[in-house]
Amino acid sequence: MDENALGEFLRARRALVRPEDVGLPGGGLRRVPGLRREEVALLAGISADYYLRLEQGRDRNPSAQVLEALARVLRLDANTTAYLLGLTRPRARTGRPAAERVPDSLRQLLGTWDRHPAYVQNRLTDVLAANPMAVALSPKYRPGGNLLRSLFLSPADRENHHDWELITEEAVAVLRARTDADDPRLHALVEELSRGSDRFRTLWARHQVRRQMEHAIRMRHPQIGELELYKHKLSVDGYDSLSLVVFHAAPGSRSAELLDILGSLSAPAPQER
Repeated sequence: MDENALGEFLRARRALVRPEDVGLPGGGLRRVPGLRREEVALLAGISADYYLRLEQGRDRNPSAQVLEALARVLRLDANTTAYLLGLTRPRARTGRPAAERVPDSLRQLLGTWDRHPAYVQNRLTDVLAANPMAVALSPKYRPGGNLLRSLFLSPADRENHHDWELITEEAVAVLRARTDADDPRLHALVEELSRGSDRFRTLWARHQVRRQMEHAIRMRHPQIGELELYKHKLSVDGYDSLSLVVFHAAPGSRSAELLDILGSLSAPAPQER
């Protein structure tokens, strides 16, 4: 994990901004991609020496005005700016993370959906509960699994997602946005995924932050074929770390028909009398 989180963030983000994006002449010989330190400092209205101290971690308490000026130079959106501001705020020591329990009423709700795959996850994408449709859609939704671990370390998961590159980029950006940087479970997961996946290591180093986007996901199911599903992630009142995730297909579409077939395949067999 990042011991100098602010400096790592600033270095990663300025590498993503082209000089022409901020009104500077492009071209020429540059040792690193993106903006130079002195260019960021000039555009933000601070000294080059002060900006260098920020990147090196020698000054970790810049004012909100300085951070907002840097956010404008680095072309950060509102979510990423809020993340940047949060990097310099002191965090209260919370001790061990509280145990995560899925409410019984939510488990009962999952059981009533026999045509919509649905599951409950925490911020680290550990699956805590799922209905039979979700498990039939993919075994990675079985309770006890971790979706990031499957996404980055399972070759089969990569093959089954047509938009794997986009999905992985979004997944890492959402992980940064929703997790507590001091959570030891996050440290362990990041270390594991960084060792096992070059793709994850590259994306984590970009320090991108975003909220979950609602869009169609194209996937291949080994029994019923190609599916295009919409994925909705809903917060659970009273349980800040939990999210309810539900899939559905456009009404009347071929994917809706295939979900009905999947529901029939996942339905429990009638018991003999």
